[in-house]
Amino acid sequence: MNETGEVEGRAGPPLWWARRRDAVWDVALGGVSAVECAWEGVPFAAEAGLPTTVGVLFGFVVGATLVLRRRWPIAVVLVGIAVSPAAMGFLLAVVGMYTLASSEVPRRITATLASMSLAATFVVMYMRTRGDVEADPTLVVVLSVFVAVALTVPPVLFGLYIGARRRLMESLQERADSLERELSLLADRAEERAEWARTEERTRIAREMHDVVAHRVSLMVVHAAALEAVAVKDPARAAKNAALVGDMGRQALTELREMLGVLRAPPKPAPAPVPAPAPDLVPVAAVAAGAVAGAVCGAEDGPSLGELEALVGQSRAAGMAVEMLVHGEWAAYAADVEQTAFRVVQEALTNCHKHAPGARVVVRLAHRAGEVAMQVENGPCDGKAPEPGLPSGGNGLVGMRERVLGLGGVFVSGPTDAGGFKVSAVLPTA
Repeated sequence: MNETGEVEGRAGPPLWWARRRDAVWDVALGGVSAVECAWEGVPFAAEAGLPTTVGVLFGFVVGATLVLRRRWPIAVVLVGIAVSPAAMGFLLAVVGMYTLASSEVPRRITATLASMSLAATFVVMYMRTRGDVEADPTLVVVLSVFVAVALTVPPVLFGLYIGARRRLMESLQERADSLERELSLLADRAEERAEWARTEERTRIAREMHDVVAHRVSLMVVHAAALEAVAVKDPARAAKNAALVGDMGRQALTELREMLGVLRAPPKPAPAPVPAPAPDLVPVAAVAAGAVAGAVCGAEDGPSLGELEALVGQSRAAGMAVEMLVHGEWAAYAADVEQTAFRVVQEALTNCHKHAPGARVVVRLAHRAGEVAMQVENGPCDGKAPEPGLPSGGNGLVGMRERVLGLGGVFVSGPTDAGGFKVSAVLPTA
């Protein structure tokens, strides 16, 4: 069987019928109506003085027109009205009026034809019964009205009911299909938002891993290079550098363990639901992204601006000439602001270790009204310090920009006129 339920190899519904059973039903009704009209054609031929065969054939053709009721309901009703003086077509008239009322024909046409059929039936009934000598005129009128109403009104009312019910079912089906399409679209959008949240999560994790590991490992490489250079000439300094390398490695491992612990921690129970505006999928993705950001960043245990002195001291211990300048009154900011500011300075110092060995570095931190600004600027390399040979993935500046812009800040980086490089960022604190 195919998608419509028809058996493979069979033809579909013939002509204008939507289903095969509709065609069978109409042909059966047409056959019954043709036999009825042919039977009624015998007395009609006798009254009209025609051969019986002509009356039978005429009645058969008239009754057979009922097969066309779904295609041309108006024509079928008109045929029924036209042959009403011949006292034939009872089934034709009743079924035709029902089909007309249940179809999509305008109601004014249905009312007009129903009125014509009612009048025709009344006249024919009145003319055929008034000839009785014993019949009371009032009784004849009442009987004629009763027969006309009985043959016209019930089929029309039933047809109107069936037509309204059919249209209601079609409307409900269309609405269900529309809702199904909308749900499918919403499901697709939800999947897209979920994929976006997963991508954002991977990006945040990669950025945080880069910020945590790159700085520590860069300092380890610098100390290891210094250790290699002075291992024979200055054993005391070599031992100091070896201890620093060990400290850096332990700090890197500690930070990695803390980050992995946050990522592996079970999710907190969801808070009680609160009333929300019209449903949309965007807040779902935003909540997911926010949850990921909070888990990855670890705002409660993350670094803060108070640790900048220690960060600068580690770079000094690695042999970098670093100067730190602070302007304005020190204030406590939101955890994400302090962490972002710390990561920007940390990544900028890491880049100085990688790309500007031996250069003088100035770290500036300014506390202003409603914002905090930081700048890391290095001068040109002195040419004496050896290249550490640290690999660069090209993601440091990109990660800093994403962090700053994510908080609504401003990020600028680029070479200076003196031959160095400068990284500047401004973060709103409100």
